[in-house]
Amino acid sequence: MASVRRPWATGGVVALALTLAGCTTPAAVSPARSAPASSAASGSETPGPAGPGPAPSALPAGFGFRQLTRSLGPGAPVRLTVLSIAPDAHVRVTGVHGADLTRADTVRTLADRSGALAAINGTYFDIRTGHHHSGYEGDPIGLYAEHGRVLSEAVDGRPALLLGHTGGRPEARVAEVSTRGRLRAADGAVRELDGVNRVPGRILGCGGTGGDRLATTGRPQEKPFEGLCTDPDEVVSFAPEWGGDTPPGTAGSTEALLAADRTVLRLRTPAGGPLPEGGSALYGIGTGAAWLRAHAVPGTRMAVSERITDPAGLPLPGPVDTAVGGSARLLRAGAFDPAAATLLGPRREPRTVAAVTADGTLLLIAVDGRARHESVGATPAETARLALSLGAVDAVNLDGGGSTSAVLRGRLRNSPRDTEDGPVRERPVADGLVVLPGGPAG
Repeated sequence: MASVRRPWATGGVVALALTLAGCTTPAAVSPARSAPASSAASGSETPGPAGPGPAPSALPAGFGFRQLTRSLGPGAPVRLTVLSIAPDAHVRVTGVHGADLTRADTVRTLADRSGALAAINGTYFDIRTGHHHSGYEGDPIGLYAEHGRVLSEAVDGRPALLLGHTGGRPEARVAEVSTRGRLRAADGAVRELDGVNRVPGRILGCGGTGGDRLATTGRPQEKPFEGLCTDPDEVVSFAPEWGGDTPPGTAGSTEALLAADRTVLRLRTPAGGPLPEGGSALYGIGTGAAWLRAHAVPGTRMAVSERITDPAGLPLPGPVDTAVGGSARLLRAGAFDPAAATLLGPRREPRTVAAVTADGTLLLIAVDGRARHESVGATPAETARLALSLGAVDAVNLDGGGSTSAVLRGRLRNSPRDTEDGPVRERPVADGLVVLPGGPAG
């Protein structure tokens, strides 16, 4: 399934609301141990545990790490792990996915593989324990883009963290987004592209491109919905990042296999199988398959585009290098967005939040929960208040629950749990946000 500006602020008692979805068989880890936390900011909060291992050594300029415990009321502590990245920090922030988009990895693995200083989990994903699991738990649900390339389409109108550069200066923001996909064949025929790197005909979270219907009732569904939609007439693109075979297709399905320059190599009917080396595929079902058979002529080139837009389909201001979709906007211009309470529910849960302060500092926040005497989690409104107390003016709720994980210098620094008072375990996730050494790229 779903950033902008003010210096760090300290806070005392915070009162207010949140819920989430999760994913996969977790890997057991040692519980967090108490240790000092390093940060560029000062404050009067109670320090939290810094996770297994020693305290972090000096961090690059403009990059801060801190842990603190707040109180939401009597017997309701909540522990936060906060990564802060100033616009002029000597680090870079980008999205990373697992070894491929068919499989999930722990946040620590994502950080180690990318050489990151720090990392936090990202989008919701097709969790193995979900009611509608398609078999590919590395598949993000909602918008996910790396290096300016969309690897998962948006759940229409949901908010996302967008990272890019304007005038050579890195910029982080939260915005409601959609995606618009388009195919153009060499003969001039044009068709919409329904999705990217997912099982054709199955739209988790709904809110896709044209023709979506609720799987339970068959009723048309144009807006996001917590469940499964279907569409019998689709074309879905598969990029090299998919990594494995495309899903097995029915007798009427057709797949156009494309070279790296989008030249059609051949058609495969039924669809399903390995991608061309360095190439991609367009996978059609129903009328989508018929369109490919009619217009994807071997030896001709296919134009394929997937753009991130605003909900009305208009271009977004400024380039987007990385996009990580969330479920609900928590803060809008410094105010709690009440729609979050409806979307996420009233329970206190572990949360992962991306937020932006008034001066453009990016905050990546892990809110621990499911530990009655250590950290109880937070509702959507409580989470918004916590982010506001840290200086955030805009914030988006990312995947949470047992997925909420924060890593610094190769060590897990928070305490993810799948169940109330359960063991601390790292859960494999589809993707994350990583903090890489080196100055901002212009």
